[in-house]
Amino acid sequence: MADRNRKNQTAVTEFILLGFGDLPDLQILLFLMFLVIYIATLAGNMLITALVVADQHLHTPMYFFLGNLSCLETCYSSTILPRILASLLTGDKTISFSGCFSQLYFFCILLGTECCLLAVMSYDRYLAICKPLHYSARMNTRFSLQLAAASWVNGCLVTDIFVLFMSQLVFCGLNEIDHFYCDPIPLIKLSCGDTHLSILVDFILACVFTLPPFLLTLLSYVCILTTILRIPSTTGRQKSFSTCSSHLIVVTIYYGTLMIFYMLPKHETLSVLNKVLSLCYTVLTPLVNPLIYSLRNREVKEALSKAVVKYVAFRKTCRDS
Repeated sequence: MADRNRKNQTAVTEFILLGFGDLPDLQILLFLMFLVIYIATLAGNMLITALVVADQHLHTPMYFFLGNLSCLETCYSSTILPRILASLLTGDKTISFSGCFSQLYFFCILLGTECCLLAVMSYDRYLAICKPLHYSARMNTRFSLQLAAASWVNGCLVTDIFVLFMSQLVFCGLNEIDHFYCDPIPLIKLSCGDTHLSILVDFILACVFTLPPFLLTLLSYVCILTTILRIPSTTGRQKSFSTCSSHLIVVTIYYGTLMIFYMLPKHETLSVLNKVLSLCYTVLTPLVNPLIYSLRNREVKEALSKAVVKYVAFRKTCRDS
């Protein structure tokens, strides 16, 4: 009877993202914090993308994948943060039905693509460290392009299937989402009809499209660490590990927070913790990725130094002329 009453209610035309509404005194502080994070994220990831494109020494498969990841992180942040900033600044927590599904669509594409890209980058490091004699032959330009394209196609494919099932749901009555973005599970729970099929499809797609990349990443690093430990010299072990340590840190942060978030029970008492974990992989990971890769990578630091020198020389030439 309750389910029938909900179906008879007016169809939902907009949703309310509660976000950080329970912290009214911190809205301005949160706005400034997220604004700084967004600007820093865009600047850092766009800088790495520009360096990879401009510097010929970075025209290798490893940095080609890094450029793809930085481009993805830029889009990732732009899918989530502008909506948060607008909500904090204006106090308007509503988002249209189409706007919510658009955000969900692009968020899922980028999430699925990032899982694949991280797996591809792990495989690249596996070949470089475990199969160094065959690296150039196997990881050629054509194969690198195919792997990157397959990552984006995978993200689009899984999202198209999921959103197709989501579009069959009917929403009426309740329209409050206790989150700062349109997360799939809270959104499904607002549906008036039977949601078991959608939740099952979400689970199957997650297992089929994101579990294999995670297992490939895990297997690659097991092989990498095993190979490194077999190197007799300490200097050799440090040199080999330095080539993949940055990526290992990024993978650990990303998958660690993502797995904890989706494994935690979705009780109201844990809603704050769930939001914090969501911030880690949607907001903080895109921010720290450029810092990790630039501070721990000699080639990127050298490319950045050369770019700064060229810029200073260009400014001096313009000033003298």
